[in-house]
Amino acid sequence: MKYLNPILKGFNPDPSICRVGDDYYLVTSTFEYFPGIPVYHSTDLVNWTQIGNCIERPEQLPFETAAAGQGIWAPTIRYNNGKFYVTAKFMGFGNFIVSSENPASGWSDPVLVDITGIDPSIIFDNESAYYCTNARGEDDAEAISLAEINADTGEILSEIKQIWHGDSDDRPQYLEAPHIYHINNFYYLVAAEGGTGKNHMITCARSKNIWGPYENCPKNPILTSRYDNPSDVACSGHGDFVEDKNGNWWCVHLATRPDEEWYSHMGRETFLLPMKWEDEWPCFDGGKGKISCDAPLWNEQKQEKRWTPALSEIENRWLFLRSPATKNYIPGDEYMTLIPSPVKISDSTGAPTMMLIRQPDIDCTVSAEAEFSPQFDGDEAGMTVYISNTGYYTFSKLRQRGKNYIVIAKNDTKFKPIYREVSDGKLTFRIESSKKNYDFYYAVNGNSYIRAGQVPVLTSSDAGKCFTGTLIGVFAQCSKNTTAKLKMFDFVTEC
Repeated sequence: MKYLNPILKGFNPDPSICRVGDDYYLVTSTFEYFPGIPVYHSTDLVNWTQIGNCIERPEQLPFETAAAGQGIWAPTIRYNNGKFYVTAKFMGFGNFIVSSENPASGWSDPVLVDITGIDPSIIFDNESAYYCTNARGEDDAEAISLAEINADTGEILSEIKQIWHGDSDDRPQYLEAPHIYHINNFYYLVAAEGGTGKNHMITCARSKNIWGPYENCPKNPILTSRYDNPSDVACSGHGDFVEDKNGNWWCVHLATRPDEEWYSHMGRETFLLPMKWEDEWPCFDGGKGKISCDAPLWNEQKQEKRWTPALSEIENRWLFLRSPATKNYIPGDEYMTLIPSPVKISDSTGAPTMMLIRQPDIDCTVSAEAEFSPQFDGDEAGMTVYISNTGYYTFSKLRQRGKNYIVIAKNDTKFKPIYREVSDGKLTFRIESSKKNYDFYYAVNGNSYIRAGQVPVLTSSDAGKCFTGTLIGVFAQCSKNTTAKLKMFDFVTEC
């Protein structure tokens, strides 16, 4: 049966997956955004629904310190004896584990694991739990390191031992994202090498003993897009294996749909590939990521065409920058109220008033119906296309020199803002996205749309060293205390 990648579109990097009976659970990285680590559920591997978030309470982790590209890196999800375990790195805090008997909610406070490195992973094997990261030893050589742990407390129960040094000739090789699987007669150690850009890859080694020594797969890298330029898929790497209920094997991995060389404004997305075994080694048809695949599925893939959230609650799909000031978001039966914040969306610290979703696809439309009556100069609210505090567009209603304007702006001194004076009334902001551009439209009091302007998608130079992808949403900010409020009556995505 045919299906299309990515299976999770938009900013969903570093996927990890596990199966429990007929159910599959998948998590991805969220970096500086809260809530952290979305949990997706599927019964067929190609149709996924977000059911919750592992980091659902601000007090679980110190998000107020999360700069752009920091925060939560590379989670791994595993299941053992009735409980789900997710481990990840919070930059500046350490490697941690959270656990829950219900993956949709009720995740524990994090327990720290005193091992350095990033991209931690757990394997439960023979009544023991083992933990691996890319921690280096005294010689400072790139390596994968392993220790036995208590997964509920984070306590280390053995020495920390380096077990593999990778199989890439690149220097630095960026050896990371390790996972270990006990399959039949071997322990398989799978990792990413080459960095998360155009040279990304998955490499593999195996051993009869979890502690090694490990022999490298003769066909490494087993998955990469580094040799395909230009291509419709780039940056393939950082994967996790799962066996389905029918005995077939699969790999979820990150990749991009590039718009300039290997970079994509959509960010790194989650792809799915069927996996086979040759000479007791994992392998993939063609050894590279694909958009269109034919594989032994049992359900047809469906595409979400439209999404509109409830206004009476804050649904788990919304993302906030760092720890949100919850008092600034007031759900209601008819509209959601956003209180403008003096913390700007360009600030590198603090909690701006901003609700975002992952851009749902390259070609899509996102609209918001809202009412906003500015009180003072600097009162501003509307929509944003946002990658980081150094790379975003705003499409908003702004009071300036005593007048109200619809403004398209970019946090770039070379960009000349577009101003259109606007009358009072209910506004509908509409953003139409394509591979190369965003087109901005607005309507007043339900009248015909007015085209406000067109801008190019955000590029790698806009985003800087950025591990996230484009998010779209609403914001409200001010220069001084104001009584102005943004009332959001509707928010709709269409693909």
